[in-house]
Formats: sequence, C-alpha cells, structure tokens
Amino acid sequence: MDGLLTIANHARATLPLDVLAALTLLAIAPFILVMSTSFVRIIVVLSLVRSAIGAAALPPNTVLTGLALVLTMTIMSPAMTRISNDAVQPYAKGAITQAQFVDRAMAPLRAFMLRQARLDDVALFERIAHRAAEPAAKAPVSVLVPAFVVGELRDAFAIGFALYLPFVAIDLAVASILMGLGMFMLSPPVISLPAKLLLFVMVDGWALVCGGVVSSFR
Repeated sequence: MDGLLTIANHARATLPLDVLAALTLLAIAPFILVMSTSFVRIIVVLSLVRSAIGAAALPPNTVLTGLALVLTMTIMSPAMTRISNDAVQPYAKGAITQAQFVDRAMAPLRAFMLRQARLDDVALFERIAHRAAEPAAKAPVSVLVPAFVVGELRDAFAIGFALYLPFVAIDLAVASILMGLGMFMLSPPVISLPAKLLLFVMVDGWALVCGGVVSSFR
C-alpha cells in the first residue's frame, strides 16, 4: 500500500511538469519548424517565383505556405520517423526522461542541419558567440541554427536568381517591342504578365520549381 501511495504521489508531482513541458513544446514548435527544417528555403523560393511572375497576390500566401509545409513534411519525413521511433514512443511509454527525449528528438534535426550548413557559416557564428573553434558536429544549437538559416537563405536566393532570369528576359523583350512600336502609353506589365503566365504553364513551372527545390537538399 505504501508503495502504491508513493507511486501515486510521484505521478501527481510529475504531471504538472509534463503539462508545462508539453505547453512549452507547443509554443516553440513554429520556431523549430521555421528555423531547423527545409521550410525556410522552400517558402523563400516560392515567394521569389511569385514575385518574378509579377502577380503580387497570386497565389495567395496561404497557398504558398501550405505548399511549403507539404514539401517540408516530405523532405523531413525520414527525420520525423526517427524522432517518433527514438524519442516520442519511448517517452510516451515512460522509458526515457524529458532530457533524454529532448536529446533524441534533436539528434535527427541536428543531422539534417549539419548536412545543409557550411563550415564557414558555423565558424562565423562560433566567433560571434565567442566560442573556441570546434568541429561542426559538436557545435551547440545556438551556433548551428543560425548557420543553417543563413545557408538556407543563401541557397534560396541563388535559386531565385536563376528563376528570375527568364522572366526578366520576357519583360525586356516586351518593353523593347512596345518602344519600337511607339506604344509608350501602354504599360509593359500588362502585356508581359500574360506572356509569363503562358510560359510558366507551358513548361509546367510549379512542378519544376517544387522538384528542383526538393532535389537541392542533401
């Protein structure tokens, strides 16, 4: 009887801590999603494509965000499976502590970020954090995450630059034709937007963009 009472008291004592940990995890989940997964590169590339086409509000932000989330889940599915098998399920069974749960859950994300991050970026943020130089695999999360995000932004802008060039060429061609015809009062975007939409549809642009950005991850 005394043993059962001890177990019950321990369960009541740890329950508030579990609830607090769960609430904290839910609060930082958007931060983890944005800063430690493929979401940053994907959403930036999709936004740059929309800007290059010239349709400022189409597709809507909700559609781009949803598409970016779906692609992120596809890319991160191996890491999410490892987190479920190594961290979530053992913790749900009470086989590991909260500290072990956090370590096991972060391990797949660290491995993913290390594959994408550049050593120069990791070294830069180690200097910013006034830390001694050490191998990237041993870098703390406070160093690895900003190095990863900076690398993702760099890659996203590089992809966006390559995607912008065909649309800029169409804009220049339309502007030159209108000037040659003396149609100075007609706005070039009025003509170039349908041409860019037609080109994008003919080459199945969204599928190419999605396939290209997914294949850019290591």
